[in-house]
Amino acid sequence: MPMPNDPATVETAEKLVKTLRGAFGTPLSCRPAHATGRLVTGSFTPTAAAASLSAAPHFRTASTPVLVRFSSSTGIVDIPDTDANANPRGMAIRFDLGNNGHHHTDIVAHSTAFFPTRTGEGFLAMLGALGDGSIGKFLGETPSAAAFVNDPKPSPASFGTEKYFGVNAFKIRGWRWESAGFSALSDDELASKSKTYLFDELVERLSKGTIEFKLLAQIADEDDPTDDASKHWPEDRKLVELGTIELDKVKSVEETKKEAKHIIFDPIPRVEGIEPSADPLLDMRAAVYLISGKCRRAAPEEADSVAPAELA
Repeated sequence: MPMPNDPATVETAEKLVKTLRGAFGTPLSCRPAHATGRLVTGSFTPTAAAASLSAAPHFRTASTPVLVRFSSSTGIVDIPDTDANANPRGMAIRFDLGNNGHHHTDIVAHSTAFFPTRTGEGFLAMLGALGDGSIGKFLGETPSAAAFVNDPKPSPASFGTEKYFGVNAFKIRGWRWESAGFSALSDDELASKSKTYLFDELVERLSKGTIEFKLLAQIADEDDPTDDASKHWPEDRKLVELGTIELDKVKSVEETKKEAKHIIFDPIPRVEGIEPSADPLLDMRAAVYLISGKCRRAAPEEADSVAPAELA
């Protein structure tokens, strides 16, 4: 995973990492966004349609091992599952293409189809507005940011029944993960839950069976924007089912902490058959993840302020 060549992109990414860490008081050993998460293993099985769209190896192989990280938003390590700021939830998927996991491709998605800004510079400006109290003015001047903030983000009943969206376009077009059936909690139901209910439920669910998601590609029309993650394509655009991910085992808290500290998910596929679009957020996200990941790998272990039995 190389660092982008553009110095301005790298500089902005460094500012984003620093700003996010400062906003949340995130330890250097943790991610500055989606700090709280859990690793799960499973496999991906492609459909025949996948191979017709792309020569990517995981679309042409009968089964590919996957490693998935489910996570909650913010850089707050011990954010309760019941906190509204823990939404949207994240789902990062690593497809193991061989060489003991050193050859891989990733998808990074979250549980809203919206993204607030087209560029990293715009997102940095939004964080600045949050910090100095001018966020109301910023949202009034930036419709895409207002749409992201106002998009309903209900707390899910389970990580395993949430829907996850990849907001960037690629040259097999955009994609999303759909579960068997999304279920949200009411305010009263949420109030009765423990602060680790999602991670506890994940362990319980996998002890009884598997979790399945369908990978869908949304196919753009000729005039649909592919370089702006803050703009939506019409919902009537064709969806093609690319395959099924089946998750069967959750890693322990100790395994998750050890492995997740070193894993750097890559928003750019970097694999034959899937090419990035001209979306400027792709290089920016890659730089943010790489800068954060290198810092995380070098940092000494730091104790979390709260360490529930099933939270890591």
